Amino acid sequence: MKFFKIPLFLLVFFTITSCSEKEPTPENIEVQDFVWKGLNAYYLWQDQIPDLSDRRFSSDQQLYDYLNGFNDNQNLFKSLLIANDDRSTLIDDYTTIENPKRNAITSGLEFGIIAEPGSTENVLGYVTHILPNSDAATKNITRGEFFHAVDNVQLTRTNFQSLLVTNQNAYTLEMANFNGTIVTPNTKRVALVKAQYDFPAVFHEKVITNRTNNIGYLVYNNDFSTNYINDLNTTFLNFKNQSVNELIIDFRYNIGGGSFAENITKIASMITGQFKDEVFIKKQWNIKAQSWFEINQPNSLNTKFTEKLNKNTAINSLNLTDVYIILNGNEFTGSPATELLINSLKPHINVHVIGRQTEGNNTGTILLYNSEDYDFDNRNVTHTFALKPIVLKFLNKDKVTYENGFTPNMELCPNEDVLNLGVLGENTDPILDRVLNYISSGAVGATPRCNANNFEYLYNSITPQRNLNQNVTITQNLPNTN
Repeated sequence: MKFFKIPLFLLVFFTITSCSEKEPTPENIEVQDFVWKGLNAYYLWQDQIPDLSDRRFSSDQQLYDYLNGFNDNQNLFKSLLIANDDRSTLIDDYTTIENPKRNAITSGLEFGIIAEPGSTENVLGYVTHILPNSDAATKNITRGEFFHAVDNVQLTRTNFQSLLVTNQNAYTLEMANFNGTIVTPNTKRVALVKAQYDFPAVFHEKVITNRTNNIGYLVYNNDFSTNYINDLNTTFLNFKNQSVNELIIDFRYNIGGGSFAENITKIASMITGQFKDEVFIKKQWNIKAQSWFEINQPNSLNTKFTEKLNKNTAINSLNLTDVYIILNGNEFTGSPATELLINSLKPHINVHVIGRQTEGNNTGTILLYNSEDYDFDNRNVTHTFALKPIVLKFLNKDKVTYENGFTPNMELCPNEDVLNLGVLGENTDPILDRVLNYISSGAVGATPRCNANNFEYLYNSITPQRNLNQNVTITQNLPNTN
């Protein structure tokens, strides 16, 4: 990141206004000094925090005296955030930062739990889906089936997690029939074995012919990191080779969360392709940082559509004018990454949102190390702290943001109907069927009566796996502030 010094007349934007010649920071407060100065320079709400004001301290010594009052770096960091900011983080050990592929010890069974009607203790499990290439994928068990016991032990409110989530690696489900009222055990048993499992990027892909449309249907299972972007690009090549002219991206069972904004741009370029070098994302920093970037790095404030996945790989683009996004998250409310994708695509193509009102997380973070320009290469090696604060808001090319979230074009019930899950990728799946009808007719239809049987939904195995609070992160050349 280091490439030049800030001109003296702009130094006020990044340092204490009345400091004279720079003195070495006392060793006992090096981390506190890094925390304060990083947040003072780039924290999105810097102007709302009195102790981060450029005029809070009239000298380095006053700042050092203030920082000496904090023996705990996390306490200092938290004291400098606005209320309810639970997304900015101070990382104690940056050597632990990694972006591995998602994996777990699992049998491949994904399931939900509802209370058994008429019982105060018993619960009933239902299969939401089976992970591909897992042990469960080799067994006679399918989406929509029910189970009432594990290893001859009745499932209850107090034991289902220990029996299904934290139990031994081998277990046997005891299946049941369920008509919405009565649970009737049957003779079917399914023995499952947990093993190390790497979650794929794409759970399911299919081309559906619907009248004159070739509809690409993609159930996306993971985050938008570089770990999976090549797999996604391959799926888009498959769709391109089959002349897909409509696209449904289904995030219902997605376990990803945030990502790098650059990767979200690449996914948007796969969906489109006709907007080369047009603005996809605009970035809005805090007041003083924004002013500096506008003068010195104006191009860095925009992220544009691209034709390249990397310097050697072309993006496989579909040149679509419509995309249908089935949201992920608790009760279909979406994630930061899907919200950024939706907002940034909206000025360019028709984005049809399927789900529920989204949260409106329109902010981004950046990773800062303790160096002159906050880069890793020249970091202070006496400690391993790093900052990952919220530093900007995302806007689309029309300067529209989404802090209030998105109202869906087609609203879904908070939970799927356990009595009518259907088959993923087929018209028997009620949600997919509604979307296909919407594509062909333009009519969203009436929202089905939600939870007509008044089931008490207690658990879904996907929920604890999700990283929905993970922020969208940016990379950025930052100025030398010393």
